[in-house]
Amino acid sequence: MNHDLIPGEKGPQDACGVFGVWAPGEDVAKLTYFGLYALQHRGQESAGIATGDGEKILVYKDMGLVSQVFDETALSSLRGHIAIGHTRYSTTGGSTWENAQPTLGGAGGRTLALAHNGNLINTVELKALVDEHFGGARITGELARGNTSDTALVTTLLAADEDRTPEQVALELLPKLKGAFSFVFMDETTLYAARDPWGVRPLALGRLERGWVVASETAALQTIGAAVIREVEPGELIVIDEDGLRSHKFAAPQPKGCVFEYVYLARPDAVIRGRVVHEARVEMGRVLAREHPVDADLVIGVPESGVPAAVGYSQESGIPFGQGFVKNAYVGRTFIQPSQTLRQLGIRLKLNPLEHTIRGKRLVVVDDSIVRGNTQRAQIRMLRESGAAEIHVRISSPPVQWPCFYGIDFATRAELIATGLGVEEIRASIGADSLGYISEEGMVGATNQPADELCSACFTGRYPIELPEDGLIGKHVLETLPLTVRTGHDRSVDVEGVSLGVGLGGANALQHP
Repeated sequence: MNHDLIPGEKGPQDACGVFGVWAPGEDVAKLTYFGLYALQHRGQESAGIATGDGEKILVYKDMGLVSQVFDETALSSLRGHIAIGHTRYSTTGGSTWENAQPTLGGAGGRTLALAHNGNLINTVELKALVDEHFGGARITGELARGNTSDTALVTTLLAADEDRTPEQVALELLPKLKGAFSFVFMDETTLYAARDPWGVRPLALGRLERGWVVASETAALQTIGAAVIREVEPGELIVIDEDGLRSHKFAAPQPKGCVFEYVYLARPDAVIRGRVVHEARVEMGRVLAREHPVDADLVIGVPESGVPAAVGYSQESGIPFGQGFVKNAYVGRTFIQPSQTLRQLGIRLKLNPLEHTIRGKRLVVVDDSIVRGNTQRAQIRMLRESGAAEIHVRISSPPVQWPCFYGIDFATRAELIATGLGVEEIRASIGADSLGYISEEGMVGATNQPADELCSACFTGRYPIELPEDGLIGKHVLETLPLTVRTGHDRSVDVEGVSLGVGLGGANALQHP
């Protein structure tokens, strides 16, 4: 990720990746593994796979990357004709093993596993529904074991009614969910996929010779040799079993796709609503060159997501494109914190400037976004130390000024550099000779999507899905609520009866900088 240049520096963290397959006779666990491998960029905290063979469901999940969690032994134990998988970045509930997905729920003789990409904004309402359903009885399953994610609440509600099928329960429950969700879930025999009415997060349907596949991005379908059929529509529930595929519309579509998928989140080879992401990013670069021209000798992109926009800037401006940074493709995520000496020396785990290319040159440096500004500050310092004559920064998205509640974990408003500073002040802060952001109109135009069918709340503060008035929202909302004793996981009082409740960290996120 671009924003891992500085150890411990947190940039815009990706949404999760989900994958599901129904394919009798195929090795569904390995298909899911390679599907998740293709979606690894969407989340690097934990990974998991659930399989079903018609009689039982097995789940294997752990903290870490897909390649770290699974080996041949683990995959060979996951047998069946149906599977779902998940690679996670946490947006509700902390990054813990208890919150890893797929989540499990059960009632009677049926088990259900679910994986979720997105973030719900009526988590507290759903918690109340769970309490109401159990009516004082002790809750078991993921919630009792300490899972504090919105996904566990949905799993519990979907699996709680043993007298109805998950299909019937889903058609009643899904319209009650508010926020962003692309779900894949399964019982022992059937694969399900559902997408919120706003279609905030992508979800695509593919066909195998002997089955069906759903995945967060089309690239994951192509990785395992599936033909891309179409996107799962906003407000649609798909059900796949031995009788084939059937579709239900549980809500009227109100498209509000996330524009940041085009800017940064999705793989460049993904296709979202008919637009190849790479082409959108190149066009953003062309728009940047028209909106913010400059006399320079070389255009360079910050790997990886800044490179297509840099190519577009070069094409439009006529300034040659070159490689200014070398990226270490193998460093991955390091959990070893550098010493203070290494910090002061400017440790270069991710990127290193290509000195012979940039020395004496006037550079245009293209990146996808600026969050805190620390990463750009470090990049500019490295380029100047390597002899760059001038550094003109161009950003292929507008200033990020607002938090996302629909599945991207940005910094808080207080940490976003654009919250309190204008463009000229940000330029001075990061040490660039000039700074230009693409306009909102230019960014949206590059996606080839109608402006009223995209969500750009992180740039504008205009949230298309109404947020709760009570302020009960945020990544750790379930961890900060005093949960009831009947959940079996009470954190409201200790053994002496002293309150352990804490303030809601995200309660007034929109009211103060």
